[in-house]
Amino acid sequence: MKKLKITLFLLIGINACIFSQDENSNDDFKPSGKPFAKIYTNFHSNFSDDGNTSAFEVTRAYFGYKYNLSKNFSAKINLDIDNPKAGNLEKIAYLKYAMVTYKTDKFLIDFGLIGLYQFKIQEKLWGHRYIYKSFQDEYKFGSSADLGISITYKPHKIISLDVTVINGEGYKKIQANETYKACFGLTLKPVKGLIVRGYYDLMKDSVAQSTISTFIGYSTKKLFVGAEYNLQDNHNMIKDQNYSGFSVYSSYQINNKFEVFGRYDNLSSVKIDGADEDWNIAKDGQIIIAGLEYSPIKYLKIAPNFQGWQPAESGKSFVYGAYLNLEIKF
Repeated sequence: MKKLKITLFLLIGINACIFSQDENSNDDFKPSGKPFAKIYTNFHSNFSDDGNTSAFEVTRAYFGYKYNLSKNFSAKINLDIDNPKAGNLEKIAYLKYAMVTYKTDKFLIDFGLIGLYQFKIQEKLWGHRYIYKSFQDEYKFGSSADLGISITYKPHKIISLDVTVINGEGYKKIQANETYKACFGLTLKPVKGLIVRGYYDLMKDSVAQSTISTFIGYSTKKLFVGAEYNLQDNHNMIKDQNYSGFSVYSSYQINNKFEVFGRYDNLSSVKIDGADEDWNIAKDGQIIIAGLEYSPIKYLKIAPNFQGWQPAESGKSFVYGAYLNLEIKF
């Protein structure tokens, strides 16, 4: 019953948003669509006291199609081919997006298997997803896509509000149950080049999981600097399984082909019930990334870079590596 009430409320909200907008004439509109693809690949060598490793990898491949149904409506479908890092499977394909979008000057509504706004701005401004995921994505604070609905409202050019209701388990575990995740975001652009964002989400079963995130970034034509702080209580809805961390990143565009970039992450968790170690100690730590990006043509990025990981776990050695990452998209 609770699920039905929420669904009806959302549908009423969608209709109110759509019909409150005057539809532009579609007399001159011609429906059109195009396929798209994106591939992430790399070669790397890692070094530590425990030994050295090297490998060629294809870490991700996206294939999809976007179709503009009218001036206000569009649809998108996208396959995500990933390494599951478990079992004997080398690669596995997921349906990442299967969504319909309604867009006007002030409203943006996504419905279906949708892309989420939890860390979308941070990921876009970090700009090097093919090298390393943004903080919340890398450390599992949330998923980049899920089944549900999101509504973004932009009452003024300096402010944007977004509300999202999703299943809460991500696009790799789509299940029908009574547990939803409710997400709320506020984005401000008070002056040219400055962007500030606050975000909160809540998902409750027997234990409530909540996430708080803040971000600030500043950019000019050549320089970008950004910083974010993230805190999640009761991760995976397990009591006292809390962790937090921050990420600082920057890039400088030398010219239209070359860019230098850098990033620093710090992730830490807490001890539970007098344990000797923090609950997430195996994944806690700090990473430093620095490199040069070269884009010889529009659809190709090549980035030689250094990555160094300092585990928080006592006795674990510093791991550093030389990487050559490529992004191909069309």
